[in-house]
Order: sequence, then C-alpha cells, then structure tokens
Amino acid sequence: MATDPFTSTTTAFVGDANSTESWSVRVRTLTRLGRHREALSLLRDGDPSPPPHALALPAAVISCTALSLPSGVAQIQALGYKRGLLPSSDTYLLSALLSSYSRLGLLPRAHQLLDEMPLASTPPTTLRTAFNSVISGCAMHALPAACFLLFRRMRSAGVPFDAVTLMALVPAAPQSVVPQLHTLAGKVGLAAETTVANCLISVYGRRSAALARQVFYEMPMASRDLVSWNAVLSAHAQNGLAVDALDLYSRMRGHDGNGVEPDAVTLVGVLSSCAHLGAHSVGLGVEQYMQERLPGFRTNLQLCNSLINFHARCGSLPRAQQLFDEMPRKSIVSWTALIGMHGHGDVAVNLFQMMVSEGIRPDNVAMVGLLSACSHSGLYDEGRKYFSAMEISYQLRPTVEHYTCMVDLLGRAGRLKEARELISSMPMPADGAVWGALLGACKIHKNVEIGEEAFEHVIKLEPSNAGYYVLMANIYTDTGQLEGVVRVRAMMRERGLKKEPGCSYVEHKGRVHLFMADDHSHPQSNKIYELVIKLEHMVKEKTGGTAGTEGHRVVEGHSQKAPVPLIGFHSEKLAVAFGMLNTDGGEIVVIKNLRICGDCHSFLKTVSAIANRAFLVRDASRFHRFEGGACSCKDYW
Repeated sequence: MATDPFTSTTTAFVGDANSTESWSVRVRTLTRLGRHREALSLLRDGDPSPPPHALALPAAVISCTALSLPSGVAQIQALGYKRGLLPSSDTYLLSALLSSYSRLGLLPRAHQLLDEMPLASTPPTTLRTAFNSVISGCAMHALPAACFLLFRRMRSAGVPFDAVTLMALVPAAPQSVVPQLHTLAGKVGLAAETTVANCLISVYGRRSAALARQVFYEMPMASRDLVSWNAVLSAHAQNGLAVDALDLYSRMRGHDGNGVEPDAVTLVGVLSSCAHLGAHSVGLGVEQYMQERLPGFRTNLQLCNSLINFHARCGSLPRAQQLFDEMPRKSIVSWTALIGMHGHGDVAVNLFQMMVSEGIRPDNVAMVGLLSACSHSGLYDEGRKYFSAMEISYQLRPTVEHYTCMVDLLGRAGRLKEARELISSMPMPADGAVWGALLGACKIHKNVEIGEEAFEHVIKLEPSNAGYYVLMANIYTDTGQLEGVVRVRAMMRERGLKKEPGCSYVEHKGRVHLFMADDHSHPQSNKIYELVIKLEHMVKEKTGGTAGTEGHRVVEGHSQKAPVPLIGFHSEKLAVAFGMLNTDGGEIVVIKNLRICGDCHSFLKTVSAIANRAFLVRDASRFHRFEGGACSCKDYW
C-alpha cells in the first residue's frame, strides 16, 4: 500500500519533550535558507507523532512552490483539511497555498480555495489575506479584468482592503483607472503610506513625470525611502526630462534626501540623464561615488554598461574603451554601447568583428549601430555586406530599423533610385523613418522628384512631424522652386505645425546651461552675442565671406540659400561662445537636439582654427569634433 509522504514515520527526531517544536522549527529554517529539498525530506521522513506544528506546513508549501511541485502543494492542502486548518482557520497556511497556486499558474485551484471559505465565520483579516493572494496572482499573470472582478467581490462582501491590495491593483490597472485607485486610497488614508505612494509614483511615471513628481512631493519627507527616490528619478529619466532628473539627484544627495544613499538603480538613471545632457562633471561625480562606495560595481553589468554609455555619449571614447576593457564580463549591451557611437564606420566595423570573434552573437540593436556607423562614414560596401549577412550569418531577420539604416546609407551615397527600390522590396510596410531617411537624402542631393514622392508618403504616416515639412521646403529652396516653399508653409499653417526649436546644452562647473536659437535669457547673453559677432567677422575675413556667417538663410537642422531675411543665432554658436568665455583651454562639449546645419558646421571648423580650440558637438545623428579647421566627420554627415 502506498504511504502518505506527509504522515509516514521514522525515528529520526525522537528523544525530547519538545521534539515536535524542534522538528517544525527545523523545517521552517531549511525553507528560509533555500534548502527546499531538505525541508520536504524532513517533512516526509521526520516523526510527526504528534502531527507537525501548523507553522511547518506553510514553510513546506513555500518549498514545494520553489521546486515547482504542484502535487506536493495539493497534498499539503489535503493535510490542512484533515487537521481542520482549512478552509479558513489557519491564515498562514491559507495564504501560502493561495500564493503557491497563483505563482504556479494554477489560478482555478486558488479560486476554488477562496470560494470554499465561509464568509460569515471567517475573520476579516483572513479574508483580506485570501483575496489579496488571489488578486496578486491574477496580476502576476497579467489578468487585470480578473483582478478587478475579485476586488469588486471583495468590497461587496465588506472585506476591507489594504496597502497590499492596492500594490497588486495599481500596476495591473489601465492608465485611466489609476487616478481612481489613487483617489480611493486617499479616502481611506492609504495614499500616504510609503509602499502605496512608491507604487503610484512608478506607475504614473510610465506616462507622466509630472504626476509621479506630484505624488512624491505629497509624501512626508521622512517617508521617502530609496524606492521613492529611484521611482521619481526613473520617471524623469525615462520621459526625457534629464535636467529635472539631475536636479532630483542633487536634492537626494543633499538635505532633502534625509540620509538616503543612492544604489545601483539610482545611478543607472542618473548616468542615463548625464549621457543625454552631456553633463560630464556630474557623471564623473557619480563614477567617483561608485569607486568609493560601490567597490564591486564592475560585476554589475547594467551599471557598467550605463557608465560606458555615459562616457561614449559625452565624447570620452578612450575612457569608455578603458572601462569596457576592465569589465570582467561583457554583454552584447556592453559592445553595442561602443559600436557606432561616434559615427566612425571603421572603428565600428573593427569592434563588431572583435565582438563576433569572442563568440558574442550580434542582436538587432548591435546591427542597427553598425549599419548606422557605416552610413555616417560613407562605407557603402561594408554596409551592404553586413546587411546581407544578417540572415545568412547571424540568423537575424532585418527589421524596419535596419531598412531605415540602409535607405540612409544608399541615399547619402547618392544612390537614390537604389534606395527607392529597396523600399519597394521591403517585406513590411515602410514607416515614417524609412521615408524620412529618403527625404533627407533628397535634401542632400537636391532631388525634387524623389523627394516629393517621399514627402507624400511620410506626411501620411506622420502628419504632425514638422521636421519633414521643413525638409521638403528646404529642397524646394535649394532648387529655386519658391512656389513649392509657399505650398509647404501653407500646409504647416493649416495644420498648426511649428518646427521643433533648436537647443544646445553645455556644462560648466557642474551646471548644465541650455541655449535656444536667438536666446537672450542667459545672464551672460550680452557677452555671448558680442563674441559670436566678433567670431563671425573673423570667419568672414578668413574665408572671404564664404562660410559660417549666415550670409544665407539657415533653418535649424538644415541649411539652404534664398534671398530672404536672415534669422538669428543658432543655439550651438551661443553654446560654444559661452564655453569660450568661461574656459581658458580644453575641449568644449556641446549637445544639440537637431542635426547641425551647414552654416554652423563651417563656422565651427573655421573658429577651431582661429581660436586654436577644439569643439565636440553631439547632434541628433552623430559626433562632430572640430579642431584645426577640420571636422572628424570629414564633411560627410
């Protein structure tokens, strides 16, 4: 006859009056230490005469769950019924069983156990624990409708909810429902609880940093823990609000932080914001903190990759390479952080080959970086070779992002018809980025016919993207078709579109300074404009009036000639002038949100020779290093 594994007896732990207590304590200790097989073996082979202490059974359920043994959980449940601990008298066992069934994906069993509980005679706290366990299980398996069905049932039965209930519901809720849960939490005094507030900050932060910040500021300062700060920092970093993220980090490190120390999660978000803004000194401060307070940071892949990405995006490629070389273990993300970062195709190709030779298989993101670097360096043959090798050599099916890179590569090389044919052969519909790449190439090569076709497609796909209208207007301007310019501008007016304003960032003494085109808000604006005008005169004298003095119309992100009034000073000129005024030497690093225009490109080349200064400009597509009258892009961008 088969023996019940949970009631069989041996002489293993017989000998003192407290043998049952010692036996049960040992089961729980083994479970807590993660020695699950030993815990179950003890439960199976120990001496449960008298039967095991009730607290041993929840521990055994946890061990069965960790080992994915649903049959073991079912046997413990049967034992619980046999001893009268279920369906409702033992809260710990009930909670363990419900959580176990939920984690193992056996939600019908969890629902059945919940349904068997007598509502009238079960203590409210036990009922709440039971409902919370099943709601959490449904949330874990992405079943929001089931979560809220249970919640309605819970409330109609008069079962009080708590912070645990809300922490399961809020992440599972549709965005439109989250404010309602927030209001409900406020009415019962739970919104101010740290765990609930942290959960709300995280969920709001996915779509609105402002809402996340509002919840954060409503928390008592003493209640803000590390999770609170990390959640609000991430909300700003992920929504592109890098300046605000760094301001929050500064406050966290100051009095407002109330002694909370950043961890790896904090620093990943801060380094991301530093990389976005080019906030080099702030990032260096983070790196110093890591070296002093997190000596084992090199074993944290995500943190190391963030640091490499920070240095690479701030133009410190040698330091990024050094950190990369020092990593005890490298991931595909580590390699991708370097490949193509500076737009140097030959460097990207060499890194890619090294990566493959070390047995790391490229992924789609690495291939995008490689193809983009080939495009920006004019490496037509190499780009074609690696695009063709994606499926053959690396079993990667090209996505629309890879086709965008190839259209850009062909277009920059002047192969516009070939680029058009590639779009026609795509196995998926071309999106706005693909047609936009072709339109940008038509701007470079002044091709109206293909440009008009690309423009017609792209404004159907992205009708509110003003940049494409500006590109088409510039093509018409470059080719002297002013009627076309008028038409495009009329379209923009009818649709209420305005071009994204150009802005540039430059860091000085730990503070990021933002400049817009024609910006007079900076305290040093008078001196900045005086220097720009002086430099323009010097450039005009040096080049005979052929470069960099805005003697033709320039639109941020593009340039073209036309007999129309000049617009003012572009943001990168103001940023560079600020840097020159406030530093005696060294490289000036500028981060720009749009593609640098031809006028500013020529201007900075000439000024780098006149002033004997180096300027590193990261625009929307690549790095440009201006030194000695030349640019690292070799005028191919």
